[in-house]
Amino acid sequence: MIEIIALVFLCKKNGQLAQRKGLSPNRWKWYTVAGWLTAEFLGLFLGALLFGATDMYGLFAIGLVSAFGGYLYVNALLKKMPDDIEEDVNKIGISDLQPPRKEERNIQ
Repeated sequence: MIEIIALVFLCKKNGQLAQRKGLSPNRWKWYTVAGWLTAEFLGLFLGALLFGATDMYGLFAIGLVSAFGGYLYVNALLKKMPDDIEEDVNKIGISDLQPPRKEERNIQ
């Protein structure tokens, strides 16, 4: 149950980051869920191969750590995306493109 709450919270964080980047937040939320589940099952599978299927609590711990690694991977991919260009262009005004006035240069 706590795992689902954590996944919802982390999807929300990635959605907000995607929106700041000018990307579709819903798409990146689904990528987060897919990365989480893929990494979790891969971690469970590799843990069962390496340590056997006798210690279920250990396998669940390996799966949870792997799942968080899947979230971190998707988050890193999202952070590498360029920021929204429109936001930067709208911040530039006409006065920003001209040299500073005499009063602003503090020349005495």
